[in-house]
Amino acid sequence: MKDLKGIILVLLGAVCFSIKAIIIKLAYGIAIDPVTLLTLRMGFSLPFFLAVPFIYKRKHNEQKVGKKDWIKIILLGILGYYVASIFDFWGLQYITAGLERLILFVYPTIVVLLSAAFLKKPITKNIIFALLLTYFGVFIIFSDTNLHSQKNMILGAAFIFVSAFTYAAYLVGSGSLIPKLGSVQFNAYSMIVSCIVVIIHFVIVQPTNLLDLPFQFYCFGFAIAIISTVVPTFLIAEGINLIGAGKASIVASVGPVITIALGYWFLNEPFTFWELIGTCFVLGGVLWITYRK
Repeated sequence: MKDLKGIILVLLGAVCFSIKAIIIKLAYGIAIDPVTLLTLRMGFSLPFFLAVPFIYKRKHNEQKVGKKDWIKIILLGILGYYVASIFDFWGLQYITAGLERLILFVYPTIVVLLSAAFLKKPITKNIIFALLLTYFGVFIIFSDTNLHSQKNMILGAAFIFVSAFTYAAYLVGSGSLIPKLGSVQFNAYSMIVSCIVVIIHFVIVQPTNLLDLPFQFYCFGFAIAIISTVVPTFLIAEGINLIGAGKASIVASVGPVITIALGYWFLNEPFTFWELIGTCFVLGGVLWITYRK
């Protein structure tokens, strides 16, 4: 019963995360720019993440955060959720939601490579096999000539890859803080940092008043904040608590498939035979790394 509850929570969280790209693409249809949309997402999310440390403190013995830890949290918050998010939102202007989700999905392979480069973790034969499988799938997808008809597709894909890379770097960098602070506390602090930095970015680069926008803008921003940021964060955190990170990762791997299906149904995004083959290779490679770990 415990495992079933955990699987359901992680699955619901994966579905919520998968909807994010769909909502963003729909929002772009009303001529909202990426920076404004991201700011609304973070602005609506901020109160929830500000509340987490207070709630967490009541239920657990909250760990004190030292000055060095705060420096790491600020840097990782900027890297993992500000930089990764802004490049993700920029990239979605040019590529389909399904392709975006697939590129983001390769981040575990980047984590492995960064861990080998900076933490001296060995790359085994199984990992090499998984990497070849994953990036062969990426090669198949990008060799599909139908994709190249999309304007600035390469630019959009590059932006999304930067997003995946920075998020992977965030995960590698957080390895020393999560055991000390706990994943919930660390995630809340890094999200608070990111929200503040995004709002500062908006104030600097956008001439518009955040409180004087069309009502539709607020609706989309609130939807992304609640449906695809706050809710799945807590669903997956509780799911991991019940079934463990390994099983949760495998369950959450349905994310790209859900995004591709939703993109096809709601956005009329094309999905070719070669994309299907490439997707199978990518999913297989990432799942192989997750399973072996």
